Amino acid sequence: MYFAYRDPRTPWYAKLFAAALVGYVFSPVDLFLIPDFIPVLGQLDELVVVPVGVIVARKMIPDRVMVEARAKAKALEGKPVNRKAAVVVVAVWLLIVALVLVLAVRAFG
Repeated sequence: MYFAYRDPRTPWYAKLFAAALVGYVFSPVDLFLIPDFIPVLGQLDELVVVPVGVIVARKMIPDRVMVEARAKAKALEGKPVNRKAAVVVVAVWLLIVALVLVLAVRAFG
């Protein structure tokens, strides 16, 4: 999907839908208003909404674009794609953990 999203032949509405789907996945606000941090129940909506969203997004993308995108993904299989992005994600998580620790020390210390 990533390679198809970046292809200029992919219609704008398919790109918008795919971006909204990714935003939904990472958003703390869920369709059924059950937060993700609640075990099992928090992930149930993703088990329905995300696969259906991927199917709908796939239908919006031309077949030729998907064939080429799959070939690109297959060529990169098993290889790290973007180390900079991984560093940013890890740094954000470390900052969040540090913030939680600081707040916990202030609240309980």
